[in-house]
Amino acid sequence: MPVGNPKPQTIASNKYQKKAGYITKGFKLKRDLTEEFAEACKKAGVSQASQIAAFMRAFIDAQNCKENLEKE
Repeated sequence: MPVGNPKPQTIASNKYQKKAGYITKGFKLKRDLTEEFAEACKKAGVSQASQIAAFMRAFIDAQNCKENLEKE
């Protein structure tokens, strides 16, 4: 639950995010890298969150493929 006196929309959004399984992750990254990334996402017309999720999925898939090849 948000701190203070949240508006009904904030409460509803938080409820949905919890139900859908969304969490907040915190990372410390170099400013120049994050600024370049934000600009690249803006130029591409995509959200930063969607691109980070795509990078994470690609890395997970690559690692799973690598593990499967090592097992054979």
